[in-house]
Amino acid sequence: MTIRGWEADPSSPLVRRLGKSPAELGTTGGEQGCPDIWELENGDIAVVGRDLTDSYLPNLPPGLVVAPDERIVVIPRRTAAAAKADLPDA
Repeated sequence: MTIRGWEADPSSPLVRRLGKSPAELGTTGGEQGCPDIWELENGDIAVVGRDLTDSYLPNLPPGLVVAPDERIVVIPRRTAAAAKADLPDA
């Protein structure tokens, strides 16, 4: 068993969207869906996006490690930018 400095808590509920909805940003293709960013009750962040792990794994830069239970999720820049105002500075 690997000991990590942080573990995701699957029991922490989603409490609020950070930024604008995918519909407001025009990233749904006319239907409800991803991408999206949500704050969990424990303060962690959940990201809904496209899983591109397999595309990026062969060319990871030095220092970037993706554990077997982790995924590289890509979201549009405008989704992240819209969430910026809702994120704490530290």
